[in-house]
Amino acid sequence: MRDHMHLMRSKRFLPLFVTQFFGAFNDNAFKNAFLIWFTFDVATDSGINAPMMVTLAAGLFILPFFLFSATAGQFADKFEKSRFTRKIKLVEIILMIACSACFFLGSIYGLLLVLFMMGVQSTFFGPIKYSLLPEHLNDDELIGGNGLIEGGTFLSILLGTIFGGLIIGTSYGVELLALALVGFAFVGWISSRSIPLTPVGDPNLKIGWNIFRETWKIIGYARAERTVWLSIIGISWFWFVGAMFLTQFPIFTKQTIGGNEQIVTLFLTIFSVGIGIGSVWCNKLLKGQINGRLVPYGSIGMTVAIAVFVAASFHYSYDRLVYLEQVLNYQDKILSLAEFFSVGLSSWGIIAGLLGLSVCAGIYIVPLYTIMQHRSDDKYLARIIAAANVMNALFMVMASVAALVFFSIDFTSIEILLAVGVMNIPVFFLVRGIVKRRLEVA
Repeated sequence: MRDHMHLMRSKRFLPLFVTQFFGAFNDNAFKNAFLIWFTFDVATDSGINAPMMVTLAAGLFILPFFLFSATAGQFADKFEKSRFTRKIKLVEIILMIACSACFFLGSIYGLLLVLFMMGVQSTFFGPIKYSLLPEHLNDDELIGGNGLIEGGTFLSILLGTIFGGLIIGTSYGVELLALALVGFAFVGWISSRSIPLTPVGDPNLKIGWNIFRETWKIIGYARAERTVWLSIIGISWFWFVGAMFLTQFPIFTKQTIGGNEQIVTLFLTIFSVGIGIGSVWCNKLLKGQINGRLVPYGSIGMTVAIAVFVAASFHYSYDRLVYLEQVLNYQDKILSLAEFFSVGLSSWGIIAGLLGLSVCAGIYIVPLYTIMQHRSDDKYLARIIAAANVMNALFMVMASVAALVFFSIDFTSIEILLAVGVMNIPVFFLVRGIVKRRLEVA
């Protein structure tokens, strides 16, 4: 088996990687810039509640995955994927130009419409991205390719989120943001032109426009092979855990850490980088073989890491009181990043638990994506991936609902994350079923 990094020099993989990277970067740069711009510059004058706008924006971006995933899967199976990708990326350039115009005009509703359309664009690209990999890569490259895509995706999410938040706050924030978003969209379109041609999955497919019937149909395709369906449920659970932690970081930092936004950024960075490390490391551990033997270890590792994170968080609350008494003379202040690390060993325990969780999550998720691709019928591959996107979106919505339920019964953010760790225990037994089906291929 060759080192999977050779893929980064291959025309079979690099153009897709670059296209995906800048697409995810733009999505998150735009979303975070819009939310910060609205919260700090517009909310007071507009009379619109900022938390409500954050919730609405998140809902508008994820709604297209419910509405149009079935249609996107059909298009990806019916048409040649590389040409279709180029059209999608041209649409992204148009959307980024529209986004820039709306920022200049100060149009909140125009930006919400662009955000929704970005969700639509991402919905149509999703099935293409994951169905191109098994068509361009050899079997012994598939784990490595998925690891690089997954790691690159989370890195681009992190960098895009930080970039959008920082640049919108500068003196010429809107102008610089507009230039960057359009420029990166153009880079994505240029790279998409180098994606090699692929065989058409089902050229005789007749597109069904009834979104409810077609969504049910693609879920039926996914459930036809039990191993594929178990993999999809396992993938969706990853997004449940990820959504729960990412949405709790600001609240956890405020309630438990007593820290500023720099600490939120630190947690986001560790979470994203850790998933990238686990995703890339997975290929070395499996030596390019397509099997699920690491998935249960990743699952139980996530539970152990959450336990470490929660235990350290409870201990941190005591350490912080001691720190405030001995160092700050009872001055209850918002801690800086440096002060957070000065509180005690519990601070490092929180970091270790979070890093362990994210690395194990990367090890957990990559084999599941690879198994789903490898075991799916080529004729229905893009539609099965579209079904996975529907389930992922559903589980992320469930995470939001679960968080609201927990808060309604007076759970703290630490207790919510502990509950996630407990709920993760049965997942270990679910994913063991994937291993038992003897998925290993030489």
